[in-house]
Amino acid sequence: MEAEFISRHHKHQPKGNQCSSSVVKHIKAPVDIVWSLVRGFDQPQKYKPFISRCYTQGDLKIGSVREVNVKSGLPATTSTERLEMLDDNEHILGIKIVGGDHRLKNYSSIITVHPEIIDGKPGTLVIESFVVDVPEGNTQEETCYFVNALINCNLKSLADVSQRMAMQDSIKPINRF
Repeated sequence: MEAEFISRHHKHQPKGNQCSSSVVKHIKAPVDIVWSLVRGFDQPQKYKPFISRCYTQGDLKIGSVREVNVKSGLPATTSTERLEMLDDNEHILGIKIVGGDHRLKNYSSIITVHPEIIDGKPGTLVIESFVVDVPEGNTQEETCYFVNALINCNLKSLADVSQRMAMQDSIKPINRF
């Protein structure tokens, strides 16, 4: 199924000076919980550990822009990102970085969220793909390695937060009136 979802939704066409890759994560939490976090374009800090603040203006819709403050430790302090795609039925979110003080030029990503069964329970398959320019002085391999590491960290945090939320949902007291 992963290959089918990647070929259907993650169609990046990198040029000669770009790299592209996709990262897959299986999360032991229902798709509705995972999607509620992913679709939060205005609140990526809920699961992305490198983001300290996010500012958006107006309604959340295609073309909306967010200003993200990055936590220290990364080679950046700000990123300006535009919402390119938001499909609540197919669970697809696409963003493009349009500014900031970092080296991720012409960066676009797509993240898709798909229901699956893990160990007999509702789970979620998450796929995130990207395309980005290779900065001067770096190789395609170095650039893909860096971005993949960032995405893997974000998806691990997404899994941790989602699974914690799923666990809290499962232990809520039952009202017996």
